[in-house]
Amino acid sequence: MTYAAKIAKAEARIDWGDEAEAIERKVRAFAPHPGGWFEANGERIRLLRAEVTEGGGSPGTVVDDALTIACGRGAVRPVTVQRAGRGAMTAEELLRGFALPPGTRLR
Repeated sequence: MTYAAKIAKAEARIDWGDEAEAIERKVRAFAPHPGGWFEANGERIRLLRAEVTEGGGSPGTVVDDALTIACGRGAVRPVTVQRAGRGAMTAEELLRGFALPPGTRLR
C-alpha cells in the first residue's frame, strides 16, 4: 500500500492550451470531486462532463453558441457544468442565464 496525497483544487483547473482529448480525460478523472474547473466572468465554473469536438481558435475562447471552447488542439463542448452554489446543469441551461457569447475568453 502507498500513500497518495490529497488532490488540490489547483490541480483540477482546466488549462485550455492542452489538447481537447487530454482536457476531456482530466474532466473525467476529477469528476465528481473536486471537478475540473475554469473561470468565466470572474466566476468559477465546474466542468463535470464534456465531449471532444471539431473546432479551433485561440485556446480558451468560446467559438459558438453551443459553448464549444477552443483548446490547444481541437475543441471541447461542455455537457454538464455547475456554477458556484448551484446545482449541476446542462451547458444549454447555463447559457440561458449566464452570458458567454462567442469570442469570450475563459481562464
